[in-house]
Parts: sequence; C-alpha cells; structure tokens
Amino acid sequence: MIGKGHSISRTRESLAYGWNQEKDAEVVYKEFLAGDTPQEIAEEFKIIQSQNNRCINNTLSFVVSPTIKDGNNMSRKDLGEIAKRFLTEMNLKNHQAISFVHRDKKHTHIHIYVNRISMTGETYKDNFIGKRSQIAADNVAREMGLTRVREVQQDNLQELKQHRREVQNIHEKVLLSKPRSLGEYIKRMQEHRVRVIPSINKSNQLQGFRFEFRGINLKGSEINRSMSGSKIVLGISQNNSFTKLREAPKSLQLASNTIQLSTGFINKMMKDLVKQTIKRAMDTGIGF
Repeated sequence: MIGKGHSISRTRESLAYGWNQEKDAEVVYKEFLAGDTPQEIAEEFKIIQSQNNRCINNTLSFVVSPTIKDGNNMSRKDLGEIAKRFLTEMNLKNHQAISFVHRDKKHTHIHIYVNRISMTGETYKDNFIGKRSQIAADNVAREMGLTRVREVQQDNLQELKQHRREVQNIHEKVLLSKPRSLGEYIKRMQEHRVRVIPSINKSNQLQGFRFEFRGINLKGSEINRSMSGSKIVLGISQNNSFTKLREAPKSLQLASNTIQLSTGFINKMMKDLVKQTIKRAMDTGIGF
C-alpha cells in the first residue's frame, strides 16, 4: 500500500474532485462533519480555519492506494478502516476529515481531505508530510495484513531481473548469428519481439540503445554491461571486417542515414579494443 500527502489551499475544488460521481466516488469516512456536499464540507472547514487566517495551505490532501489485488477484495467498511487508521498514524484524530474511495480505475484508491487546523485551533505541522504519509500507509498495511510497499518492490525487482535476463539471452543469440550491420541486428532482435531504439542526440550522434520488450523499456546498460551501445557497435563492426579492427569506427549506417558517433562513444570502443588486444596476447603467451 502506498501513501502520498501534501498541503493545499483550494479546499472546495479538491473536495469536489473527491466527491466526483463520474469516478464512482463513495464516502467511506467522516469525522467532525455534518455536510452532504463539497460546498457544505468546505464551509465547515472554513469555520475552523478562521482560527488561523495566516495559514494559506490550510487543508491536507492524502491519497492511500492498496495494491490492485488488495483493493479489489475490499469493502466500503474495509476502506473506511484504512482511512481511520491512516489518520491515527498521522496523529490527525482531532481534525475534521472526510474520505472518498474512487473505483473508476482498476486501481482502487482513497482520497482523504483533512482540515489542517485542529478542533482546538492548533495548526498541524506539514514538514516531510510526503515521507510521513508513506510510513503511515506502510504501518497500516502491516497492521491489517495488506501488501506492503517493500513486498511490491521485491516482486518488481524479481520480475525485472527475469526480464533483463530474457532480453540479454535474445541479444546474445542474435550476436551469435553475426549480423553485419546495425539494421540487420535491429531486424533480428525484432524477430524475437525485442524493439531496439537507437538514442540519437540533436547533433545526429548515437548515444546508445534502448530495448523494449513486453511493455518494459530499458537502456542497454541497465540490462547488462555487455549491451552498452559501444559494445554493440564494436561487435557488429568486427563482424563486418575481414581483419581485426585496430581502431574504432567513427560512424555507422542506419537504414539510409549515416550516424556519427560521439567522441565518448569512440573512446569507449577504443578501450574495449585495447582490452581485446591484451587478452589475445596473454592467451597466446606473447611477452612471456
């Protein structure tokens, strides 16, 4: 479960958004309030807020989002309990508050609006409120046995690890077929449903590649070091050469366009060439 929060000044407009019937809004929690419309609630907030006219952002706005799976299985009562416990964690029990659930999207989420001025006139301190909201939501999730942010992050990391491995395996398989041009490499990757997207700057210089697979878009270096732009271009250039390369290419063909390589890009390839030369010398025993 995720929590977000900040201070706002446009109370009535925010309440109207929360109560938006087009979003299938439903009131799940109310505290120290009697009104039945955004206008009435805003007026009740205003009465208490008149105790401190210097506070401009005098309403607190929170969004608490259970995971999609948790949210789909929660009743109105359950969602109201989340709002109640969240406000307790945030030490806001002595404040006017109203909470709505929105189910217009697959991700059920709760909007909570709280009067920043307490019933006894104190102004709630909103420093680090975003971080505090995250912690409060995590505590509520733990108390109620719901999925926590850390668990979601671990699942996402595991899924991403598997994704990177799949793309790397496809890349290595394509390189084994020794493509002789960048266009050929891109075409063969596409045959495996991997879209290769060259990153080209305004100076028409190649910066690297991004790889899109099953809806996830990552830089080559984020997948594996062997998939950095310089290593891919160097490997393809070596496939297209009858002798060992002694210097890095300065440009390459992509479709009908000639793309220049930046100085940094070329320098990285030169370093790789030097490493390859040293390795070959050590493997053959030269110098020993």
